[in-house]
Amino acid sequence: MQFNALHTWLPAVAEPLLIAGPCGAETHEQVMQTAALLAATGRVSLFRAGVWKPRTRPNAFEGKGEEALRWLQDVKRTHGLKITVEVANAQHTELALKYGVDVLWIGARTTVNPFSVQEIADALQGVNIPVMVKNPIHADLQLWIGAIERIYNTGIHNIAAIHRGFYPDSKSRYRNKPLWQLPIELRTLFPDLPIICDPSHISGNRELIPQVAQKALDLGMNGLMIESHVNPAEALSDAQQQLTPDQLNELVSKLIIRSSHTSNHELIDKLAELRKIIDELDDELMNVLKKRIQIIEQIGTYKKEHNITIFQLQRWQEILRTRGQWADKLGLSRQHVEKICQLLHEESIRVQNSLMNNG
Repeated sequence: MQFNALHTWLPAVAEPLLIAGPCGAETHEQVMQTAALLAATGRVSLFRAGVWKPRTRPNAFEGKGEEALRWLQDVKRTHGLKITVEVANAQHTELALKYGVDVLWIGARTTVNPFSVQEIADALQGVNIPVMVKNPIHADLQLWIGAIERIYNTGIHNIAAIHRGFYPDSKSRYRNKPLWQLPIELRTLFPDLPIICDPSHISGNRELIPQVAQKALDLGMNGLMIESHVNPAEALSDAQQQLTPDQLNELVSKLIIRSSHTSNHELIDKLAELRKIIDELDDELMNVLKKRIQIIEQIGTYKKEHNITIFQLQRWQEILRTRGQWADKLGLSRQHVEKICQLLHEESIRVQNSLMNNG
């Protein structure tokens, strides 16, 4: 798949793209006041607002639907902002097109369902409109790619991915865990696919938004989608993660925009020198890993000959305890070392299982 760069379908936009607006379009007054303040900052390229709100419970605020699309038309006409809304089915898509929405986005709850994404794709046949696809709720990269492919197969190449984090399977400071390695893997597979970060849904509260936004830009993401409400305290949904337009303007003014390239030859040479050292260390690591596997094979053979189980709980607990202590002593991240140990342990089990059952 080959995707078009952001500047080709949003020509007035200088990256990083900033998409902002309330979580939900609640009233005409709220939408117009928020849009006026955001337009005045001169930073916002797309005005976002939830028109249909997929809520877990039926009595929650579920959006104003078609009525709110008329309000967004007023935003576009009055303030000159392009508008974007979330669509979850063919009816939403057709109505958004009818009211001149400039960019569509597919939400996390929809991305997780290929039937729903295909329904939207079918409604977009023959239509040339940019589409942004949020990651699915759970950390399934193939579902994310599949949704992008379904839109791409309609002939639309103006596509962006939105990283909004993943449902936490354990206690987390974030509403949705960032799991930065997944958008990095997506970028590795599709280098020209624009990726936009949604710090609001990752954070779940406004205090964490600045650091998430900065990290997204540091990782080379092409833009940010941040929720902004004229009066967050009175918001009907996700009040704790919305910023006022003034707060958003202040946040963006403090973000550091870094370049992925440099023409400083001294810096280029220094980076090349340091990367060469990394390459040499990685070569040493490969040799150590090879020796480790050879020892594991010996252990597996011994266990097979003496009918000993592969998994030994006490030994595994000892590894976690001692390696964690070694990490602390060396000033390394204990969490990082434990993840490495987990991967090494999984490979150890795989190797021993192969020896015991296929040898």
